[in-house]
Amino acid sequence: MRHKDGFARGRWSARSFFSALPAILALLALLAVLAVDAAAQARPNLALARVMYNSMKADANPKGELKAQLDALDKELAEANAASRTGEVRHLLAKGIALLSKREWTDTIEFSTSLVLRAEETYVDPGRPYAVRLEQIYVPRVVLTGSLTVKAALYNTERSVLTGLQLREKVKDLSVREGVSRDLLDEPCRIDLDLSGVPDGAYAILTSVSAKDAHVGSAVLPVEISRGLGARLAALESGLKDVKGFDALRAEVLYPADRIRCVNRGLIEMGAFKLEAELKAAEETLAALKAGRDPFAGRTGGMKRHYLLEEAGEIMPYRLYVPTKYDGKAAYPMILALHGLGATEDSLLDDYGPNFIRLAEQHGYIVAAPLGYRVDGAYGRPLFEADPDEALRRKVELSEKDIFNVLALVRKGYKIDESRIFLMGHSMGAIGTWYQGAKHPEIWAGLAPFSGFGNPATVAAMKNIPEFVVHGDADPTVPVAGSRTMVAEMKKLGVDHVYIEVPGGNHLNVVTPNLAAMFDFFDKHKRKIP
Repeated sequence: MRHKDGFARGRWSARSFFSALPAILALLALLAVLAVDAAAQARPNLALARVMYNSMKADANPKGELKAQLDALDKELAEANAASRTGEVRHLLAKGIALLSKREWTDTIEFSTSLVLRAEETYVDPGRPYAVRLEQIYVPRVVLTGSLTVKAALYNTERSVLTGLQLREKVKDLSVREGVSRDLLDEPCRIDLDLSGVPDGAYAILTSVSAKDAHVGSAVLPVEISRGLGARLAALESGLKDVKGFDALRAEVLYPADRIRCVNRGLIEMGAFKLEAELKAAEETLAALKAGRDPFAGRTGGMKRHYLLEEAGEIMPYRLYVPTKYDGKAAYPMILALHGLGATEDSLLDDYGPNFIRLAEQHGYIVAAPLGYRVDGAYGRPLFEADPDEALRRKVELSEKDIFNVLALVRKGYKIDESRIFLMGHSMGAIGTWYQGAKHPEIWAGLAPFSGFGNPATVAAMKNIPEFVVHGDADPTVPVAGSRTMVAEMKKLGVDHVYIEVPGGNHLNVVTPNLAAMFDFFDKHKRKIP
């Protein structure tokens, strides 16, 4: 089924954003791999960089000299991937993105891309000594002579969904190191810093590297300064000793400390974690538990929840929306919502405008949005590698466990209509929707994949599940053929489905306008329970 007015079922208020999407993707992709926007311990998401590079290449449809350059680069990429040389993969992706962005690949960019700034802590209590390390993740092809000079300075910052981390005014100069080795792989440069007089807030440490007075590269480390942070985290942990019962809610109190631990260990990026807000939420939860009260009991509306994923030894966040009329007497339908690559549990409920929450309230649906363990966890199905290594296999397995743990928690905590549990997702989430739809057809009353792809051979396993499918025919990230082949198989097998192919729609702008139609579709269906 194709709507002539693909956007008529909803109004998107930021059309100008999507008209500029190719340029924005180019900028995001470049920032994703260049060291000027390097994350703290964990490097920027590599899967996201790969998707962006492939999207830009598909959109550019390169010819002539550019095609020859990219073909040679792709050959090197394949070799680096096969040898698991991740640093070199980042190097080549950065170069390819620069070529596609029509940016000159300079010696400074070459050297900068090799740099990374790391520290034992990125959430900093300034009352304690602090140091960072300037390192390299690969050997650049630039030939430098003489030793290096490294200068460190602290900047105010601003974060934007479009431009990532942006440096604003300089707060203070921090340190100068001279006589630094050119080989920062073998000899990382340690820099001791004094942050004691800096007010609390989000900052970035910028290290500028020069050789013979010529600037040759830079690296950035985002940090957040919080006086008394260690004491507040310790108080949360010690305060639980006075709490009797409520074992399942301990994770709600311990989440900030666990999140900081994971960032400092390089397991996850700093991301959009709001330190002060999370600390206050944990402290309020602890106060309620000490008073013998479950602060989530009877609560409706939107909320952030947490639980311990035992197999990972980490506390996972998830978003939950409970309609305001819910009182625990009547069973409510439920939607499990899976975000796209690089996004988080907040994305579908926050980044697609207020439509999702408004519609969930209007139609009376409980909505749960898991993280899926990592922003590129893929919900059980690897995105790229046909034969993933052990680390990737563990990540996708834990991603799958996370979504089903969240499903189990919501089923346990709320009165759910078991005949009306729906699964939807965008992009990577759509791929996960089709994967889990086929793997567990006994659960779902309906599926709604937006901008995804699946394996047509799996359609038979979910032929009794109604499907609502949306894709833009100008999608540069996941080509529309990914949905067309699935829909063709649905037609062949007589699957109850609606297919909306949006003329001119890209990877992002097809979601919000079609959410209302998705809820209408779900309203009409329920699973037959034997």
